[in-house]
Amino acid sequence: MKKIILSLAIIAAIGFTACKNDGKQITDTTEIPGKIAKADTTFGVRGNCGMCKSTIEKAANAVDGVSSAIWNVDEKKIKVSFDEAKTDAMAIHNAIAASGYDTEKVTGSEEAYKGLPACCKYDHEMDMNLNN
Repeated sequence: MKKIILSLAIIAAIGFTACKNDGKQITDTTEIPGKIAKADTTFGVRGNCGMCKSTIEKAANAVDGVSSAIWNVDEKKIKVSFDEAKTDAMAIHNAIAASGYDTEKVTGSEEAYKGLPACCKYDHEMDMNLNN
């Protein structure tokens, strides 16, 4: 009889501990849906071609928190959606500039620019963020 009571007490203690841990997980705000601070931004980026598009979008998408980045070749602008809790627009500008492309706020890395293919060597005076 003592063994049965002891076994029930151990099972109850384990069950209580498991329930207590579940409560902690529910209160974690990182797991509550709808708490993402989503933002969209559009800004100019110089470039020429489809290879530029690929490089620019890859640089922006590599920033933690960016969910999408689409650069328009004709309009010379990029539209980016991102989580404001993880990044900001300047981090995206800096990432694109590091890949060799000028943005409205940051001049592209000269070293990275020199490594771009010939078709991607854009005019540093070119207009950007155009509305066609």
